[in-house]
Amino acid sequence: MEAATAQETERRTSYLELFFDLVFVFAITQVTSLMLAEPTAAGYAKSALVLAMVYWAWSGYAWATNAIDLGQPRLRLGYLAAMGATPAWATLSLSLPTGDAAWVDAFLDGFLALADRHRVALVGGDTTRGPLSVCVTVHGFVEAGRVLRRDGARPGDDVWVTGTLGDAAAALAQWRAGAEIDAGMRRRLDRPTPRVAFGQAIADLAHAGIDVSDGLLADLAHVCDASGVGAVVDVDALPASAALLAQFDIALRRVLQATGGDDYELCFTADPAGRDAILAVSRDIGVDAHRIGHVVAERGVVALADGATWTPPRTGYTHFD
Repeated sequence: MEAATAQETERRTSYLELFFDLVFVFAITQVTSLMLAEPTAAGYAKSALVLAMVYWAWSGYAWATNAIDLGQPRLRLGYLAAMGATPAWATLSLSLPTGDAAWVDAFLDGFLALADRHRVALVGGDTTRGPLSVCVTVHGFVEAGRVLRRDGARPGDDVWVTGTLGDAAAALAQWRAGAEIDAGMRRRLDRPTPRVAFGQAIADLAHAGIDVSDGLLADLAHVCDASGVGAVVDVDALPASAALLAQFDIALRRVLQATGGDDYELCFTADPAGRDAILAVSRDIGVDAHRIGHVVAERGVVALADGATWTPPRTGYTHFD
């Protein structure tokens, strides 16, 4: 009986490897067709190639989540959105202790649903036996000279964010507490919306940008460090959903919004002269944008609440703690 189980596991693993081989061949033809059909958008001559990588290991929350819901957040298009790029293709590497074909099928359903929505081709990757982990590299194109980087923030710039902040962190907090998880906030955690169209639309208006993955204050600090500047943020000006306002008191809400992460909204800086143009983009795209602070010459990110300096227990997710 044990030998039969081992053979079945080996067979499923072989099927997964064959699947990725077939995906690679198919995707290369798709990418080639895209480059030939749209040379000005995807051709090497007039565009710059940008890429982003995400490595993700399993956690307790992952085991409490449907595989299909884990697939979408792993395709981190927010990285490309923050650069004003057009997503093009991705590679996906899976490390699994056993060849669970049903789990992988569901995971890929979620992954490919988001990929199809943004015309992203899965061009290859790897599957291997080992600790449970996912590694995704996403590639995209942006017109040469229009890449939105982290090092362009200037003193006097406004600081903006899209959408609302804190819902994903709130859902995770509810799960950790063993409480009922608000359905809307859980969707924000399980299936975040990458702001690809918004990032492309503000590429000529913004000076610097980043997606909010580790927490607003932590990610804004990355922009400030790269730009050699600082920022002042009004924590009470951070946009919140109705569910977050109704279910969390102001003290905890401030922490969730300013430091929680996993929102994948865009945080960017721009000249105050461009406010009307940014709000017009917001209306045209259908994504809210809010001014939450400003850039200063002195380094460091200062958070204010009720007009006074506010110090959170942490600024965001720390990768090696």
